Amino acid sequence: MSFSKAQDLLRLARMAQARHGGVSLDEIKAAFAVSHRTAQRMVQALETTFQNVTWQDGPDRKRRWRLTDPMLDRMELRSESALEALDIAARTAREEGRLRHARALDDLRDGMIARMPPVDAARSEADAEAVLMALGQVARPGPKVTVAPEVLDAIIEALRGPFRLRMRYRGPDAPPRIVEPHGLLRGHRSYLVARQPDRGEDLRNFRLDRIHEARVLDESFAFQPGFSIEDHAARAFGVWQDPAQYGEVIWRFAPDAAERAAEFRFHPTQSLEPQPDGSLILRFHAAGWLEMAWHLYQWGDKVEVLAPEGLRKLVEGYQRSDFDALP
Repeated sequence: MSFSKAQDLLRLARMAQARHGGVSLDEIKAAFAVSHRTAQRMVQALETTFQNVTWQDGPDRKRRWRLTDPMLDRMELRSESALEALDIAARTAREEGRLRHARALDDLRDGMIARMPPVDAARSEADAEAVLMALGQVARPGPKVTVAPEVLDAIIEALRGPFRLRMRYRGPDAPPRIVEPHGLLRGHRSYLVARQPDRGEDLRNFRLDRIHEARVLDESFAFQPGFSIEDHAARAFGVWQDPAQYGEVIWRFAPDAAERAAEFRFHPTQSLEPQPDGSLILRFHAAGWLEMAWHLYQWGDKVEVLAPEGLRKLVEGYQRSDFDALP
């Protein structure tokens, strides 16, 4: 389950606890702006996750669900799944250098274990350990850029304010910069999205692995009006952004690769156009030609760049025909 879906589930649980008559499908649809089918799936998730969920049909013939215990802090999470989720989240936080989040998750885990009967605690810990070990076998391989945990902690603290951040970028002896953090972009390379007031109002991306020192200042600031980290991230194909390269991107996949390409979500703004000859045209707006070229290489000669011209020239001559499999 994604973080946003987990938040929605907890919000739904609070609604079901707070409303004396429970919550109906229509109320869930309105509160979460979802379809009828999605509301049904949310109710199923509520019943699967919590043991103290009841339902009743009202005089209006609508079914409503509620949590029977009036104390929200006594919602009975199914311990084995919750423990697995906390262990996985804590491990991920450590791998990403988010040590404060890892410690907080460990504290939640320890508190959950302490409240369990000894037999249940032992069983749940064994089950969670088995799942964690199995997931470890499919951990993403390959090199990772190292980010200093104290730098990441300072950035998270600054975002919480929000507060300005004093940092040294590119080298330990570089002159200090004062920036206004707006968000983080996490990927094979991670970036701090921030405004540097002495260089204008535009947001810039700073590589986290090149930040050698960071200290939170007791100086608040206002976010750029209308800023959204999702919208900002969508301006790039991967994580790197170059405003000069931003524009419409058009790729055409060969008929024998079209079905496979249709399974991918290349970009949040994409549109797919099946062609009469069986090929597939993909359109989206983004920047980052180099990261696009890295991805396109995997498709060999099964993809053609129609636009932009700069990207077409970048990949020209590098499309191989001897790849045995598609991505």
